This record gives sequence, C-alpha cells and structure tokens, in this order.
Amino acid sequence: MAHKGLRNLRAKLWLTALVMTAAALAACSSSDETTSVSLALDWFPNSNHAGIYAALEQGYFEEEGLDVNVYTPADPSSVLSTVGAGRDDFGISYQTDLLQARNQGVPVVAVTGIVQHPLNSVMALESSGITRPADLAGKKVGYPGIPSNEGLLATMLASDGLTLDDVELIDIGFALTQSLAAGSVDAVVGAYWTHESIVLELEGLPVNVMRMEEWGVPDFYELVLVASEDKIADEAEVVQKLVRAFSRGFEYALANPQTSIDMLVSIGGETVLEDVERQGVELLLPMWDDGVAPQFGWQEGARWESFAEWMKSEGLIDQSLDASAAFTNRFVEGTN
Repeated sequence: MAHKGLRNLRAKLWLTALVMTAAALAACSSSDETTSVSLALDWFPNSNHAGIYAALEQGYFEEEGLDVNVYTPADPSSVLSTVGAGRDDFGISYQTDLLQARNQGVPVVAVTGIVQHPLNSVMALESSGITRPADLAGKKVGYPGIPSNEGLLATMLASDGLTLDDVELIDIGFALTQSLAAGSVDAVVGAYWTHESIVLELEGLPVNVMRMEEWGVPDFYELVLVASEDKIADEAEVVQKLVRAFSRGFEYALANPQTSIDMLVSIGGETVLEDVERQGVELLLPMWDDGVAPQFGWQEGARWESFAEWMKSEGLIDQSLDASAAFTNRFVEGTN
C-alpha cells in the first residue's frame, strides 16, 4: 500500500509539474510574440521624425508587442501607394497628398495628425527685401514641380493682389536651397520653414519666410500617419498598438526635444543633419502640440473639410470627394 501511495504521489507531482510547465511556456510564448510591421518615412530621418526614433529607443513599440521597421523608401513619393496596396503597414505622408491619393482611389486614411499646421512656405533671402507675396511681382519663383505647390502659391499671391501670371514659376526640382543660395531664383515655394530656413541660415544666408496660413491658404495638417482601410478594418488592434506607441514617442520628444534628437542621430545615421535638426525640433514643438488640440495627434474635421474645399476650388481633387472619410480619431482616442 505504501508503494502504491508513493506512486500516486509521484504521479500527482509529475502531473502538477507538467501543467505548471505548460502554463509557463504558454505565458512565455504569449509575452514573446511580436508582430512585425513596416513604417515608411516621407523623407530621410529628420526632426519631424524625432518622436518615432524616441519610441524606438525607449522601447515603446516593443512594449506593444511590435517589431517596427522604420525606413526611407527609395522613392518617398510612393508611400501612399505602398500603404494603400498593403506593401507597407504604415507611412508618413501629407494631408494634401492623401486627399489626392484618395481622389485616385487609393484607400489610405490618416490615423494621427503629427504636425498640426503647415510647414510648407514661400521663402526668400533676407537680402532680397521680399517680405510678402506682393513683393514677388516680376520675380522668379522656384518650386519642386508639384502641382499643389502652384495652387498654394496662387492663393498666397491672390491674398496680396497678384496672380501666377505676375511671377515666373520655374521647376527646380528639390534643389530649393541651392537655387536660392545661387541666386537663380528670387524665392521658392515648397520649402519647410523648420528645415530649409535653418540650412540657409547656417550658410550665412538668413531668410524671410511667408507662412501659408497667414496668406490666404486654409490651415492644414502638414504631416500625418497613415494606414490603409483594410489594415484598419482587419487589424485594428495592431493599428491601435502602433498609434499608442507612436504617440508616446512624440510625447517623450515634446518633453525631451534635444534628447530625442540624440536618439534620432544615434539611430538615423549619417543622413541626419544634426546642426539643423537640433534647431528644427525646437520650432516643431508648437506644431506637434499647439495647445488647441485636446491631445497629440488629434485631427479636426473642419480643417479637413475646409482644406478639401480649397483643393476642389483649385481643381486638385474632384467635387465629390468625401473629406470626412480621409481621417479618423478613433486610434488617437484609444491612447488615453
């Protein structure tokens, strides 16, 4: 009987150990399980992306069970296409481009408003004496060949009594600072006042900046985080996790701007212009958090509607486009 009792005890102990081991393995498997996603940038790493690199360095994505591949595509203009087609999970793009993409049937949606106001601007060297759109009469204005920039410039000129016929518009590609510094154009449109202005000033060429929203252009979101309609419908939990970690990264950058640039430099590599980005991030702080939006990433429907109406008036998108379908606050709300 003693032997039988011992065998029963051993069997119970073995069974208990087996159950506990299985439970531990299951828990370990669950906690170690990660989802790999890609996040395509709109340009080379810069201060606009500081919150992303802070999230990487601080482990916020990992805490959400995400393995995020942040990279710059060979052709950054393809981001909306690759996200819409499911070849990338997420991307950084622009409100203007997103509305045009949806107008062409690309199913992309802004899930976070990163930069709350325009960074695009008209810029001229301080030495030119050009301080307002009316001063551009008879001048050469360079632009990167993007049609929306023509419409933005036209609206700014109209607000100060001119038309596009009053200036000489020249396609200079993305050689904005080089063309302005060389004097081959008198002003440029398409330059960020948080980046190109600093580049030129570091070269000893201070500039005058004309902000778009101050000269007739409806306020708009410069940078947005995008996902596809399918991703939102089929993998809402993954979208929520990404947006939550993404928002934490930018909140960290808001509180620790220069430390976030340390992280950008450390991870972003040699393409990061450190002297430029350390100044740029300080200019971006009130663009990420303007004190009006209830939380980081929030998007106002009225701003999407008014900017879409402007684009329709410029013939950039069809009258039938529904701007309300181009964005959602669902995931930003879910970060609380």
